[in-house]
Amino acid sequence: MPLDTALLSESFEHAIREEGALMRRFYELLFERYPEAKELFGRNTPEKQQKMLQETLVAAIEHLEDPAWIEEALGSIGKLHVDYGVEDRMYPWVGECLIAALSDSLGEEWTPAHTEAWAAVYGTLTDFALKGAHSG
Repeated sequence: MPLDTALLSESFEHAIREEGALMRRFYELLFERYPEAKELFGRNTPEKQQKMLQETLVAAIEHLEDPAWIEEALGSIGKLHVDYGVEDRMYPWVGECLIAALSDSLGEEWTPAHTEAWAAVYGTLTDFALKGAHSG
């Protein structure tokens, strides 16, 4: 299925308008729903971690139409996350909480099309990250 890059970009830009709110909500949801994930985040301050995730998402959204860039960048991230203790089973947690945080951020503007588009792009990003994680 082709990605709806316009919908993804527009919704992400809207969601990050309030500085840091989307990422704070994401981590709040992640740690509420999957408390065991919290132990993976002791290397950085919450603010630094939130900033790194947002920068990664911004870059990914900006490069949605450049699959080679996405594959290389997400593959590197996946490989790096193995050293942090991230397991394959945790990737769906992140997608679930990211989509929930985006939905919360957009409120009534969020539609089933948003859910579908974000699930599709997150699946693509995850595939590349896992490929990198298993590359050696």
